Amino acid sequence: MVTAQVFEAPAISPLTIRERSGSIDTAEVISIMKGEITGLHIRQGFSVELAEEITANFISNSGLKERKDGVPGQYVGASHYRKDAATYFAEAEKARPFVDALFGNLADPVRGLFDALRRELDNRGIELRLARSKHGQANICRAICWSGTGTYTLEPHDDVAQVLCAGEEYDLAAVAKNTIVALNFYPSMPEEGGNLRVWSHKPTETDRRSQGVETTGYPYTMAYLEAVPSHDFHLRAGDIALIDGGFIHGVTGQLGNRKRRLLLNCFFGFAQPNLVLWWT
Repeated sequence: MVTAQVFEAPAISPLTIRERSGSIDTAEVISIMKGEITGLHIRQGFSVELAEEITANFISNSGLKERKDGVPGQYVGASHYRKDAATYFAEAEKARPFVDALFGNLADPVRGLFDALRRELDNRGIELRLARSKHGQANICRAICWSGTGTYTLEPHDDVAQVLCAGEEYDLAAVAKNTIVALNFYPSMPEEGGNLRVWSHKPTETDRRSQGVETTGYPYTMAYLEAVPSHDFHLRAGDIALIDGGFIHGVTGQLGNRKRRLLLNCFFGFAQPNLVLWWT
């Protein structure tokens, strides 16, 4: 006789969402780092003209590659996902000129945000730096164009598992004990869809084990999330979004073939009370 395995219903964690237009406020960024805000959506956070030039630089970039780690997409840069430290940092070093080429002589909005955040944290006696090891240093961001088909262009996932399981040679694992902030700049968006969806559920280690995603956090099934409320960020080119990456999130399917969904992405968070790390 076969007994069906029964999982506990996912615990609901309320979402605290802020959405507005204008420039980034470092106080709001720090609130996300402290777990006080779940998600922040800044409409028109950088100019459409800058967004278009970054998009053109991505399309023509000689470092553009297809992901081969089970998460479909094109990218410029490096990802620590499912890589040991030696591999990741070596890839980051090789990718650095291609990441720089995304911006060329343009004003870099990612570096601009972190420069402002660094000044604010310095005033509080907190260091902000890129993750590093004897193998190299992380890049400021990576550029990604997710290409999954179906209901989700990027399946529901969390960002904690991959950091918890990053390995001893990384200095990232300590961040997973706090809040991992996922930061996205959107240079290009499709005509319809491609929303960033965040569910009201922050899975535990037990939850991840029940879903078989304890080392990757990817992907959670829709059966698991069926009864969990969610919030959609409806994004446009020039928008910026920051979320608590411990909450399950994904990207809805895209409609329209003229424009791709392109984002500049990185992660950051407290590794120690006086140290914030930043990586891709």
